[in-house]
Amino acid sequence: MVPFQQRKDSVLEGSARVTPSVQPHLQPIRNMSVSRTMEDSCELDLVYVTERIIAVSFPSTANEENFRSNLREVAQMLKSKHGGNYLLFNLSERRPDITKLHAKVLEFGWPDLHTPALEKICSICKAMDTWLNADPHNVVVLHNKGNRGRIGVVIAAYMHYSNISASADQALDRFAMKRFYEDKIVPIGQPSQRRYVHYFSGLLSGSIKMNNKPLFLHHVIMHGIPNFESKGGCRPFLRIYQAMQPVYTSGIYNIPGDSQTSVCITIEPGLLLKGDILLKCYHKKFRSPARDVIFRVQFHTCAIHDLGVVFGKEDLDDAFKDDRFPEYGKVEFVFSYGPEKIQGMEHLENGPSVSVDYNTSDPLIRWDSYDNFSGHRDDCMEAGNKQNTNSQSGSISGGLEDQYPWPDTHWPSQS
Repeated sequence: MVPFQQRKDSVLEGSARVTPSVQPHLQPIRNMSVSRTMEDSCELDLVYVTERIIAVSFPSTANEENFRSNLREVAQMLKSKHGGNYLLFNLSERRPDITKLHAKVLEFGWPDLHTPALEKICSICKAMDTWLNADPHNVVVLHNKGNRGRIGVVIAAYMHYSNISASADQALDRFAMKRFYEDKIVPIGQPSQRRYVHYFSGLLSGSIKMNNKPLFLHHVIMHGIPNFESKGGCRPFLRIYQAMQPVYTSGIYNIPGDSQTSVCITIEPGLLLKGDILLKCYHKKFRSPARDVIFRVQFHTCAIHDLGVVFGKEDLDDAFKDDRFPEYGKVEFVFSYGPEKIQGMEHLENGPSVSVDYNTSDPLIRWDSYDNFSGHRDDCMEAGNKQNTNSQSGSISGGLEDQYPWPDTHWPSQS
């Protein structure tokens, strides 16, 4: 098996180098005080990442009354400072009050703590670049309610996107975006978010080649058993999503403590996967109508070139900071190019101490936590750039190759 390798700092690779002679002229990242009330509030973070890119973030726990009040004050500030020259990108769930308060809004929301579809990252960057190049007075406002990782994905991706034009006057902006990402996002970001920015950067630069071969998932092997029960062990089951739509639910595996060093969840015939994939592993609590997330991982099949892929603990969302998941733990994916059973894999069979409950009709198992976004994901208002992130299309890469000519693209405007 070939392990998945990714540098933790790879999100910053490819950004412009700033010479020492340029650095003294850098403007500091500014936290704009909109009013004394907002300045004293811990429920709003408004930052000028660059002179023309503004990040506005609210915590998911923000009081609704204060949130609405701060939304109004932010709108007043933006209108007084930038007039009609700002375009707001909503990275969170749709809210009618946002579209009422702002004349120009693009809806690009996706679930908190997750990464957006790779094609959505492309569309966001293209929309940002088009707006910023249309008028030197235009500014972009990135709005988010929840973890700031959403804003981090967009800032890091646009840093790489704008690097294509390599204009000297953008060098300072790229350095400011890099600094914002390192200072504000790295401590709170998720591994899958970094992975997708790595994909995006690699596809832009040509260091990652587009994979068009069909991939069939046969085995998911968890090396190192998490301790989610009082006596050790866990009761894991998998939910697999394609384009945020559920396509597979496994049985519930009962793994007693200290009985196994690994467990294999086998899917036969193999499951065809293409485009943006989310695999979520839950623990079903014993004698309790509740479940915990063991780990979550997102990847895009266009960037998978090996039939064996390994994600270490540091690559797994949620698990990377969970003491219940062993430090040496890792998750291995075994693919093939066809649905037929892979021969010679008998060594992956679980021991007699592992039992499986295939009753997946339990509402707890079937419950989909992404229903809120299923009705309007990939929507885009007033943009003029229509998106198509339907991974069910004929292209194995989910439409990416047809819409974006990697890596010889010249998307950014050269004005």
